[in-house]
Amino acid sequence: MPEQVACLCCRAPHDYLYFNDGKKRSQIRCKVCGHLFQVTHRFRNDRKSKLFCPHCGLALFVWKSKTEVTIHKCSNDNCPHRLQAIARLNPDERVLMKERSSQFKLTYQYREYHFKIEELDHSTPEKPTVDLTRIHNSENVLGLILAFYVSFAVPARKTAAILRDVFNVRVSYQTVLNYAAAAAFYCHRFNLKHKGGIDSVSAGDETYIKVLGKHHYVFFFISSQSLKITAYHVADNRGTLPAVVAMKEATRTAAVDLNIILVTDGNPSYPAGIHYLNSQKEDNPAIQHRKVIGLQNLDAESTEWRALKQLIERLNRTFKYHVRPAAGFNSFNGAVALTTLFVTHYNFLRPHMSLEYEPPVSLPELQRITTIQGKWTKILSLAA
Repeated sequence: MPEQVACLCCRAPHDYLYFNDGKKRSQIRCKVCGHLFQVTHRFRNDRKSKLFCPHCGLALFVWKSKTEVTIHKCSNDNCPHRLQAIARLNPDERVLMKERSSQFKLTYQYREYHFKIEELDHSTPEKPTVDLTRIHNSENVLGLILAFYVSFAVPARKTAAILRDVFNVRVSYQTVLNYAAAAAFYCHRFNLKHKGGIDSVSAGDETYIKVLGKHHYVFFFISSQSLKITAYHVADNRGTLPAVVAMKEATRTAAVDLNIILVTDGNPSYPAGIHYLNSQKEDNPAIQHRKVIGLQNLDAESTEWRALKQLIERLNRTFKYHVRPAAGFNSFNGAVALTTLFVTHYNFLRPHMSLEYEPPVSLPELQRITTIQGKWTKILSLAA
């Protein structure tokens, strides 16, 4: 008798169990309570399995296998997990289960992900071809370009026109884009270094942008109290892998004993990603997940956490306001660069009315500087 098997009734260990049907070895009887239960596979295959059901102790079989994940499933119809799931169904769900049983995930499943370490890297702006320490324009001009192009969401061509017609500084719109891409490389390191700790509750969502005419997605996570962006990741899909990358960065600076709650919508990538992150954690508290479904509060969980969903939706609208003048991006690096600069502006420069017109992350080095272009140049000097 395998050591993983226990009585389904009294939980007696395998030493008190025996096969009750001879060579068939499909029935097990307990010597303690006399309970008789069935098994749906032969135990000679257990040694080939590396995963066992934590509820009934029987071996899991491979149900689905994909590039990024292998789903293992318990085949025991009398598994306590399955019986408890059936007991929680209401009468209408029991009727529907007989007609469309595939809609109900009643049996225990385990997802084994095959992510590589290099695949979990955060989206990062490319190393710039322009050396900001050797440009022909002054630091003040560089600060003005970032102030207009990023902070005030002015298109690159109009930024160049303002500098030419108002300040008598002649730069091309391509120079504006080159300076912004170079600044983003340093601002990305600045964002990660000065992000600080996170709140126990964070909200996350993804919004789409256009890169070379195709949909790409930006994943954001924002803290509920400090209102700072804790993660931003650009990807060409909204699957599990980019969700894992964003949530991993969102929880990177959390305290060891912090009970983390992530609030998202119904995208299945988020619970799958949280399952993967919890499987990598050892002694730390598991990450909890709360879902807000739809536009109306049709369940108690959506009603309780609706305010957090509205918070992340408001962040998405602010982000869209800043990237809309770009009218899409001609390169993936351009999308990552402007997203990075937006996060720098949002966390360290943008005053928030709910924070008494202070930025989410207040740095002493920036408090004495009164101009927005001066703060941009100071950030770049701190990031270099």
